[in-house]
Amino acid sequence: MHKNNRLRLSLIFVLFAGLFVLSLSRLIYLQLIKNDSLSDIARKQHNLHMALLPRRGSIRDRNMRPLAMSYDVYSAYADSRSIKDKEKVAQELSTLLGMDEEFLLKRLKRDKDFVWIKRKLDSDTTKNIEETKPKGIHLIREEKRFYPRTSLASHIIGFVNIDNDGMEGLELYYDDSLSGKQGYKNVLRDARGKAIDARVDAYLPSVDGHDLVLTIDEVIQYITERELSKAVTQYNAKGGSVVVMDPVTGQILAMANLPMYDLAEAGNSPPDARRNRAITDMLEPGSAFKIVTASTALELEIVDFDDKIFCENGAYKVGSHILHDHKPHGTLTFKKVIEKSSNIGTVKVAQEIGNEKLYEYIKAFGFGETTGIDLRGEIPGLIRPPEKWSKISISAVPIGQEVGVTPLQLACAVSVIANGGSLMRPYVVKEIRDQKGELIRSFEPEVVRQVISAETAGKMRRLLGGVVTSGTGKKAAVKGYEVGGKTGTAQKVMENGAYSHSAFMASFIGFGPVEEPKLVIAVCVDEPRPVYYGGSVAAPIFSRVMKDVLRYLEASPGDARKVV
Repeated sequence: MHKNNRLRLSLIFVLFAGLFVLSLSRLIYLQLIKNDSLSDIARKQHNLHMALLPRRGSIRDRNMRPLAMSYDVYSAYADSRSIKDKEKVAQELSTLLGMDEEFLLKRLKRDKDFVWIKRKLDSDTTKNIEETKPKGIHLIREEKRFYPRTSLASHIIGFVNIDNDGMEGLELYYDDSLSGKQGYKNVLRDARGKAIDARVDAYLPSVDGHDLVLTIDEVIQYITERELSKAVTQYNAKGGSVVVMDPVTGQILAMANLPMYDLAEAGNSPPDARRNRAITDMLEPGSAFKIVTASTALELEIVDFDDKIFCENGAYKVGSHILHDHKPHGTLTFKKVIEKSSNIGTVKVAQEIGNEKLYEYIKAFGFGETTGIDLRGEIPGLIRPPEKWSKISISAVPIGQEVGVTPLQLACAVSVIANGGSLMRPYVVKEIRDQKGELIRSFEPEVVRQVISAETAGKMRRLLGGVVTSGTGKKAAVKGYEVGGKTGTAQKVMENGAYSHSAFMASFIGFGPVEEPKLVIAVCVDEPRPVYYGGSVAAPIFSRVMKDVLRYLEASPGDARKVV
């Protein structure tokens, strides 16, 4: 063979031998060294892990009217690895979704097979994407929370975020019950990325969330919010709270706060509007707190209705402090002291009670501790122990100064008088049911403690009935029914610790009917102007709410037990 031919054959042999060695080396590298990572990539390309989302439970009022529910929507996501012309798809999506093109392009450039594009689309946008079918863009079913009554009971219900996680109110407190449990399935995909549903190799079904049935009545809540809104507007107030409670069970029938907010637009509302003032705001109750002093005095038999008390003609010195009445009084019976809301007469009775015993009963009525309601954010208020009282505290605490309480605590305290002496734990969820309606759990009335005797509670009901018929609470009267309660007008404390002479909290706490109460209503109005007295501002709200609720519940004056 010619020498040149042998050389060419040798070169070809060496070339093929080299290629063989390179191929073998590559094969060994891929099979032995990169096997795990390449297998992982292949699994990711051919296996799709799909989350199976549970249906979030609904929230309903005591009569099963829906207050929060979920419905199906679709969200758009991108398999960005399958999109070659990302600029074109970004431009197309920008038109379809009304979103910034640069923002969309950044998301499409992520090296992932699942990138959110836009969550919870409206029906028109969903239809446009289905018809246009942009390359690499897919739709996935999700749920969107719907609040059919918009802002009604917003501070109780709360809201969820984009992922349906509870953020405030019952949506947060009972999130574990409402949310259910997510499931999944792993699905094989063909070379085009299409799911082969027939070859599911792993599957865990989702578990739907449970429904909440509330103690709240939608109609009573509406009545309460309507009347509070009227008064806040009429008196140019900063806000207010009204709590309507069943004193026998502790069930909350309505809890209204102003300002309020639209649950569907919660993210756009200011924090101040989302605050549940009935449990988060501390206020000095003023004369409404005299129910504690009076109850204690009657329980300890320190005084009775007809005992006479000299009210110093309107000015009484306690230590270095001069205590005044709104109107000067001479000698009054104890009954008249409460009806006319005499500060001096009340303080003189409190001096007979003594600091320690008064503090003991203040705590027994539930002040200085949380009520235990099933809502987040409740504060305990502020009640200082007697060893921290000053020499003039005995002239302040009995009439609702130097103490901090919440509107809900006031409702619970007056419920003690209304129900025969027991402090009840308030609650807003009556039942938890599955989505087939089967009962999972029910919540029953819970007595926290016996505070006063039934006899004392009966005396207090008659005493507070007199406040409405012939005392400071005349504007709380309800035609056809005998109701009772106590007014309160408190100066607000300024940042420097001094009492304001222009900012007041007006309140009225009461119950009805007097003989066998079934409803308790606590009203607090923040900084009404120019009128600011509890008897003028808060008492009429109590009257209108009580009247309309009794009418709604078809209670007749002779059938008090038919109220709820």
